[in-house]
Amino acid sequence: MSTNKNDMNLLGVNTQYLQSGTDVIRKHTQNITQNFLDDLKDARNASDEQKEGDYQRVASIPVAVHEQWLREGFNLYEEPMKATIKRLCDQGLDGFMATNKRI
Repeated sequence: MSTNKNDMNLLGVNTQYLQSGTDVIRKHTQNITQNFLDDLKDARNASDEQKEGDYQRVASIPVAVHEQWLREGFNLYEEPMKATIKRLCDQGLDGFMATNKRI
């Protein structure tokens, strides 16, 4: 399998085009740092002590996850928040949650 030298980086998502024979595969990756996950964990822990106003940070979902969900027919911007939270939990991605509060 050979890798195309023209890799793109858009919004933190790295896209590679790989070729095997006549097949071309598009591969998306994104580096999720431990610092990012630690900040979300701190926000979740702090959310228990904070009184929220009209708006509340519920989750921080990486672009690569959002794009994968779009390919699967799930649009974060159109689905209810409860459906997004359920999807995060069902896929073991609840580390992207920014609150412990019930939504």
